[in-house]
Amino acid sequence: MRLLVIVPLLAASIAHAALVGHVRRALAANDFTKAEALVREFRQTRGATPEMILGLSWLGRGALAAGDLDAAERYAAETRALCLEALRSRKLDAEKDLPLALGASQEVHAHVLARRGQRSEALAFLNQELTQYRDTSIRTRLQKNIHLLSLEGRPAPPVAIAQYVGPEAPKPLEALKGSPLILFFWAHWCGDCKFQAPILARLAGEFGPQGLKIIAPTQRYGYAARGEEASPDEEFAYIGEIYRQFYAAIPGLTAPVDEETFRNYGASTTPTLVLVDRQGLVRLYHPGRLTYEELAPRVKSLVESGVRLSATP
Repeated sequence: MRLLVIVPLLAASIAHAALVGHVRRALAANDFTKAEALVREFRQTRGATPEMILGLSWLGRGALAAGDLDAAERYAAETRALCLEALRSRKLDAEKDLPLALGASQEVHAHVLARRGQRSEALAFLNQELTQYRDTSIRTRLQKNIHLLSLEGRPAPPVAIAQYVGPEAPKPLEALKGSPLILFFWAHWCGDCKFQAPILARLAGEFGPQGLKIIAPTQRYGYAARGEEASPDEEFAYIGEIYRQFYAAIPGLTAPVDEETFRNYGASTTPTLVLVDRQGLVRLYHPGRLTYEELAPRVKSLVESGVRLSATP
């Protein structure tokens, strides 16, 4: 995976196009040599810009996905060093690429440690980073990766329910103990979330009679239709419109609206799906959409296991 040949003048071919898009396409084609050449040549001509650092971070993600832990660790370390150097002269959230790059380097480093059997070291690193960057945009991403390594088998964090859309006020998670539960974190702009809606409706129809509950937390993002800036009240009204259009068919679904809940659950990816058993313990934490075929057996097992447990003398 090390770069052996530099592609001449490669950066010139992307002078008017996004580096990251080219890097991602090369990685999708398993052409790591080209992907690294794109990043190195871009750096030679333009320097270690935030865009270049973000492209480098994708090399780490690609290497991790390919199972090359040594390369992933190397790319993550280089990305992190460049991010920290850039942060000497700017705040993390001064522009969009730098926090994405730093978050990716943290994510890759932690998962390299975990795959090497050093889960406790990975969690210690992520928690240390969470303390340092808690007041920045990468807090939610750090929390996601902490949860990926540690949440399953532990009590589900609380969900704030003061504000919501839907037919009735949601109940606190504590009050839902005894019922299997799906938490479906969604965003009003999210196409994959809309894909998930009919699947959840089908699961509710099949397993609702056995006690399955579905709660759909969401949050404000500061904008509404077509990305137009919106006040909190305007965006809340828009969330209600999207709920009625795409999610109202899910029986009894309520959607609490709270930004802190999203941060606490690490829902930087939408949808994020969390399965909770009748004892209130998380049995699946999954950023990203799932098909019916992937979800149904997990939900069936959750429902049936709970019934067996509750029937045990």
